[in-house]
Amino acid sequence: MTDGLLERGIKPVLTLYHWDLPQELEDAGGWTNRDTAYRFAEYAGLLAERLGDRIAQWTTHNEPWCAAYLGYAAGAHAPGRTDAAASLAAVHHLLLSHGLAIQAIESALGHRPETSITLNLCAVRGATDSPEDQEAVRRIDGIANRVFLDPLLRGSYPADVLEDTAHISDWGFVQDGDLAIIQQPLSVLGVNYYSPTVVSAGDATAAGPGAEGGENVEDVEAQHGPKCYPGSEHLRFPRIAGTHTAMDWPVDAEALHGLLLRLHRDYPGIPLMITENGMAAEDYAGPDGRINDPERISYLAEHLDAAARAIAEGVDLRGYFQWSLLDNFEWSYGYSKRFGLLYVDYPSQRRTWKASAHWYRSLIAAEQGV
Repeated sequence: MTDGLLERGIKPVLTLYHWDLPQELEDAGGWTNRDTAYRFAEYAGLLAERLGDRIAQWTTHNEPWCAAYLGYAAGAHAPGRTDAAASLAAVHHLLLSHGLAIQAIESALGHRPETSITLNLCAVRGATDSPEDQEAVRRIDGIANRVFLDPLLRGSYPADVLEDTAHISDWGFVQDGDLAIIQQPLSVLGVNYYSPTVVSAGDATAAGPGAEGGENVEDVEAQHGPKCYPGSEHLRFPRIAGTHTAMDWPVDAEALHGLLLRLHRDYPGIPLMITENGMAAEDYAGPDGRINDPERISYLAEHLDAAARAIAEGVDLRGYFQWSLLDNFEWSYGYSKRFGLLYVDYPSQRRTWKASAHWYRSLIAAEQGV
């Protein structure tokens, strides 16, 4: 696959881990077991030895938030555990494995190549401007964003996050020297963004401006509720009013713009790359065989504009990956959600360009002057 990409003039950006842990390692404790971080480093070194002459950019992890919290706290992804303390250990060991993997790659190659990690950061805001809701924002920002960003880019865990989660874990799994290993120089920080997160300190029926309350709150919390954020057990996530995708995720390009500016402000000097951005839609072929998806075109246009405005305001944004090229397997949703620019008829495997694919190609051609 790598050779095929290179033959076609496509730069491979390799991701070492997208939640596919070998069962034998999970049986031994998975990411709650420190040894898994060392096994991951061995894996990274082996891949570097095999593909190091052809891979220019190495990404260690895709969305460790999902692997740690959805897998070990919320039980929504594999391995399906619901243990908040285990999820915090998983956070640390995933980060430790990132640093060890970069060291292993550098050792195998004899030099440091381009390296990155991809985070699905929360563009979080309060349901209201009340002090209680803003305190909820601080908690979610800490456990969702800063618990990853600070070790990676500052070499320390946020003190407030350690305090917020002290009733869950004493963080005794952090050993001397771990944070220095985690804080490896990065060529770029990958940012995955789809939709914003609204949080409230109120009860499940409370809704502030820009949010819908009542019967929809439980559905939102099933996907993004307190179990996904250890130490935030009493917070609520009201449903945001307005346009939603087929995943029931709200559409808000301005939140992407704000997230990029925040990273530029709070973590200066780290180049950024949007590594996932896109939407699921109820795509289908019409009588003429065409797949019209104007809502996806609108989504991409708005988010690309948000990214362009961030660049104009000084953000060092190096690239953009649309998710995704093809309709594909979406984890617990199976094949029921379609994110692709190309429509896949799963029984026949026939691929058909959606209207968004034609639009996207024209956009790229215009930008390249061809």
